[in-house]
Order: sequence, then structure tokens, then C-alpha cells
Amino acid sequence: MDPKDQEIIKKKEELWTNRIIRIILWTCLGVVLGLILGAGFYVYSSLGPVDKNSTTPQKVTVPIGSSNNDVAAVLEESGIVKDRNVLRIYMKLDNVSDLQAGHYEFNKGMSVKEVIAQLEKGGTPISLEVDTKITVTEGMQLEQIAQVVEEQTEFTAKEFMDTVNNTIFVDNLVNKYSGLLQAIPYNEALKYPLEGYLYPKTYDYVENMSLQQLITEMVAQTNYEYQSLSEDLENTDLTFHEVLTLASIVEKEGVSEEDRKKIAGVFFNRLALGMPLQSDITALYALGVHKEFVTYEDVEVDSPYNLYIYTGLGPGPFNSPGMESIQAVLHPDENDYLYFVADLDTQKVYYADNYEDHEELVEKYVNSRSYSELDEILESDEAEH
Repeated sequence: MDPKDQEIIKKKEELWTNRIIRIILWTCLGVVLGLILGAGFYVYSSLGPVDKNSTTPQKVTVPIGSSNNDVAAVLEESGIVKDRNVLRIYMKLDNVSDLQAGHYEFNKGMSVKEVIAQLEKGGTPISLEVDTKITVTEGMQLEQIAQVVEEQTEFTAKEFMDTVNNTIFVDNLVNKYSGLLQAIPYNEALKYPLEGYLYPKTYDYVENMSLQQLITEMVAQTNYEYQSLSEDLENTDLTFHEVLTLASIVEKEGVSEEDRKKIAGVFFNRLALGMPLQSDITALYALGVHKEFVTYEDVEVDSPYNLYIYTGLGPGPFNSPGMESIQAVLHPDENDYLYFVADLDTQKVYYADNYEDHEELVEKYVNSRSYSELDEILESDEAEH
């Protein structure tokens, strides 16, 4: 074949190859653009009314303790919104968090924005026939909450503890409040996975309420408080789980707001130096006991919760701290102290930046009282005999 003919054929083949490639590229681009436009149209449509001509009122109840995901599911099942997943993404991107439980009247002619506005405003409160009130106080541990529940309801403390440790129940809570409970699935050292996550507050216990419903309501309250701290948490290197853990120690070590902030500052100083926190609270939690005086034997217990022998914060919270202690950790007092001790009679806290001064304070405000109380006990025993 003539070389010129070969050249012509080669150029034609290249031309057709380029044309085919361009056709494929334009086709792919068209498909991608079509998908993007289709998805965009679907999202836009899902954020609009289900039926723009509808004005028929429809009653919808948002149960107490509902998360954003729960609300989205209720609205989709009621036919008020088209797609719960689109609604969830919209609420997350728009930082929607203050949705109120209650009875509502919506209609299918409302847009997602209008529905959310009404949810934030609130509906008719859900009336409950309260049988009793259960109060979780600041610093309570799960085992103590279990005792309160046993005293106020028909459930036993064992049933309560079995429920908070039920793997399936806890997994469901983790899925429901994934942001709040994200540290739990990856922490096998936790004594109780929900320790610290039952917010201190007074709760209404109503007839036929299950333990799972009661516990979920307590976790839901913690989730509400957690969401309100979003800006504060952006300004700390700690996760919320770590904040909650340190706050649970601060809760028991300090009484006043001022002292809690100072004590938080002390703990941060020790953490920065790689020193153990050496809090009696942690050793007693590891032992599973409650007592006023801690012995040298107590602080030697081998447990990751014992922060006398382990550095860092430990696996998780030691109790349910209140907001004042949480804020103390988020906004600690900046100081140079490494030690503190409380006068057991007056609760006044004394601080020191070196061990020698700390030992003097311990001898003056703790040991002197311990010796005095021991003498009284011995005198009492002698009098009885």
C-alpha cells in the first residue's frame, strides 16, 4: 500500500478515535450532570411541601426525649415531609437542635423550613400523670441512681443496672445519640458504658414507663446539654467524653464554683507535666466503695480508673457531673498550683505549688482531724468495755 494511503488511513483512525473518546467523555459528563441535577432537584423537592395545595390540619405527636433522627422519622411516617434522610441532613447543616416535644398540627402544604420553625417554637405540652419524681443529683454514680430508682419505682436496683449494661440497649442509644456517645463503642475498659451520661436532674416517672424509657430520657437530657456546649467544645482539645470524665472528678473534689475552676486548673497543670491526678475519688471508684478516709492500701489498687498509679484521665466518667463542674473544665482557672487539700471541717480548699507546702497543709487540715477522730473512737470503745 502506498505510504500516503497508509498515512491517510492512520489519520482517519485517529480522527475517529478522538471522536469516540469525545463522545464517551461528553456522555459521561452528561450522565454526571444529569445525576447532579436530578439529586439537586430531588433535595429541593424534598424540602418543599408534600402537597402545596393542602391545608388540612394533621395532628402529629413528637414524643418526649426524641432526637432529631426520631423527629425526622415521625414526620416522614406522618406524611409531613417526603424524605427523613434529606431532613436529617438539612437539620445537621443548619445546626437545628432545639426541637420541642409535644402535640402539633401540621399540614402537607408546609415546607420543611416552616415545619422546623413550628417545632422550635413548640407545640401543646404532653400531659403526663406523674406517679413520682426521680432526682439524680450532681456526682451520683450509676449504682446510686439505681438505688434511687428502686426506692421510687417498682424496679429493683439490679434490674436498673442490668438495663444500663445491656449491650443491645446501649448500642441502640449509641446509634440514636451518635455524637454524644461516640467514645463508648471503642472503650473496652469502661466499667459501666453509661456512667456519667445520665444527667443530674429531676425526672417524672409515669405509670407503665419502662426502665429503658427512663434511662433514655436521662441520656437525652445529657445530649441536650451536650449540644448546647458546641461552641465551648470547639475551644478545647478534649473530647466531650474526656470533659465529662475530668468534670466528674472536679464534681467531688470541689464545692464552690471558684474552687472547681481552680481544681480543674490544678489537674490540667498535672496532666501537662505527665503527673498522675492522684484523686481519692478515682481510687474509691476503682475499689467500688464509699468512705471518707483513703488508705495507702486503697490507692494501690490495680485498675485503669485508679489515677494514683495511672496517668491521664482514665477510661471514663466516675459519676454524673453537673453543669458547673463541666464549665469548670471548659473554662478552668489558670494557675501554677499542683496540689490542693480541703479542710474536712470547713470545706475550704488550700492550694500549693510544691510538695513540701502541700504536706504541711495536709498535716494541718486532714491528718490532725484524722488523729482526733481516731482518739475519739478508741475512747468510745474503752468506755463501752
